[in-house]
Amino acid sequence: MALGLKKRGPSTFARAADGSMTLMEHIRELRNRLFRASLAILVGFGFGIWLATPVRELLSKPYCDLPQSIDPDTGKCLFVQLGVADVFLLNLKIGLWVGLIIAAPIWLYQLWAFIAPGLHRHERRYAYVFTALAAPLFAAGAVLAFFVTTKGLEFLLNVSGDDIATNLEVTRYISFVTNLILLFGVAFEFPLIVLMLNFVGLASAKRLLSWWRVAIFVFFAFSAVVTPTPDPFGMTALAVCLSALYFGAVGVAFLNDRRRRRGQEVYAGLADDEVSPLDLSDEPVPTGARIEASAPIEAPEPIAAPAPIERRYDDMT
Repeated sequence: MALGLKKRGPSTFARAADGSMTLMEHIRELRNRLFRASLAILVGFGFGIWLATPVRELLSKPYCDLPQSIDPDTGKCLFVQLGVADVFLLNLKIGLWVGLIIAAPIWLYQLWAFIAPGLHRHERRYAYVFTALAAPLFAAGAVLAFFVTTKGLEFLLNVSGDDIATNLEVTRYISFVTNLILLFGVAFEFPLIVLMLNFVGLASAKRLLSWWRVAIFVFFAFSAVVTPTPDPFGMTALAVCLSALYFGAVGVAFLNDRRRRRGQEVYAGLADDEVSPLDLSDEPVPTGARIEASAPIEAPEPIAAPAPIERRYDDMT
């Protein structure tokens, strides 16, 4: 007998007669979703390899714009390669990241198509909103990280002085920039956590606003720890942006609380455990109209008993 797993919504995959999906059907659907997502990432990886060199040049721009990076003999921006295959492996790594970004609409849809049938309607609506906010927030964090990298390198390389030649190793530099972009992008998703606490009813807007001192302290401490450059510019930029996003999220929480209180003015001033008043006054009940008796129902005819079945002596054998 197949094991049925009940789901709370429609699914595009085959179902049993009672509306459930068996365990093997769940596994087959997951396999198909993963195959489609992997195929999309593979195609995106092909485009990413083609775009690896322009992307690497774009990531190198903060360093190449500094005068310390220019070779006096050739006038070009130079990096150091310590291993024979370092640049080749770096292009593969960049191509994979670019491929994930290019194929993101497809593999994210496959993930959503597998999860969505098990969600309620309001849960899906919240998921749409948070997903629509997550992408631009991550992009804003990546742009800020690129700007902080430019200022941070300018500060760090000027400290070394003119008597020291500076040549950065290419793989370590690209890892430094990509890690900073990833860190800032993930940090910019923090307001979504604040909104989630409010939308699920765990924290009201007034309570979130009362935590603003603790939040700002945490933002500056977090920025001081995770920012790889020792200059105060990057730390301050990240902390100020996170603080602004926090107050913006609190503003949205106030609007959400006002929406929830709409139509509840009649319950103002009442405690949660207060019993509602009951009107116990007697009201006269008017006499109903006379109901005339209907015609008598005739008794059904008796059913005749069946005739006895005759059995012969050989029926018992």
